[in-house]
Amino acid sequence: MKRDIRLSVTYPHPPARVWRALTTSQAIAAWLMPNDFVPEVGRAFTMRTEPALGFDGVVHCEVLTLEPERSMSWSWRGGPIDTVVTFRLEPEGQGTRLYFEQTGFEGLPALLVSVILGQGSKRIYRQRLPEVLDRMARGEGFGAVAPEGCEGSVVEKGLGKAVGALSGPGR
Repeated sequence: MKRDIRLSVTYPHPPARVWRALTTSQAIAAWLMPNDFVPEVGRAFTMRTEPALGFDGVVHCEVLTLEPERSMSWSWRGGPIDTVVTFRLEPEGQGTRLYFEQTGFEGLPALLVSVILGQGSKRIYRQRLPEVLDRMARGEGFGAVAPEGCEGSVVEKGLGKAVGALSGPGR
């Protein structure tokens, strides 16, 4: 069994701004998770969320491809998942269309995590990233837009709990 997450969203912001939000560590922390991302092909980085049983709260990634203001892909490994995340930007009118996909969910635990991440992705790309983009447009910087107590983790700290519960002990 395999499953992928795909969505597209159009933002009323130029590709350069959307690209900056996708490739700046502080911006990524504001709409996704705290991280040590550097936009260089081959560069390993981590993102951190709440740990849970069977999941240490660290997502291990590596930049696989990078075409400035057009596309980027990362590996994404943590708990039971080993996937690839791809971002593709296309100018659309006065704005930018973002195509997001996370591919490679295989096996029952990974499929269950994909359902949770799929729901979280909608919130991330339809609410949290647009809030960061709007703050950037107003010259306010990246700003933390996570709800109080969330501290930038995916799906209000749900990733750690979900992955841990699905991974089980010893994974």
